[in-house]
Amino acid sequence: MDRDYAEPLDVPALAQDALMSAGHFSRSFRAAFGETPYSYLMTRRIERAKALLRRGDLSVTEVCFAVGCTSLGTFSTRFTELVGESPSAYRAREHGADAALPACMSKIHSRPLRRP
Repeated sequence: MDRDYAEPLDVPALAQDALMSAGHFSRSFRAAFGETPYSYLMTRRIERAKALLRRGDLSVTEVCFAVGCTSLGTFSTRFTELVGESPSAYRAREHGADAALPACMSKIHSRPLRRP
């Protein structure tokens, strides 16, 4: 899921690979990671979207589709929930401090946080 974040989520196929039913896989995934497979995937997509938006050479719509989302509205809503600002506001904001961080620290520093 981390590598293929732009691909559609196929829980039954993941479950089959893990030799589990889809329901059992989803419950086990949530127990292990603290969130559903879909929420986990969306968090990975938003992490990647943040990196693309910081570059500034793609529009919000282009970023939406580049990370595997098929609905701009859903992408914008989830981005705002996780990041605390809209994708366009995030793209417009200066990100100089993030650029000075090493890549390994930047990923930790810029990871979207789940808001209740």
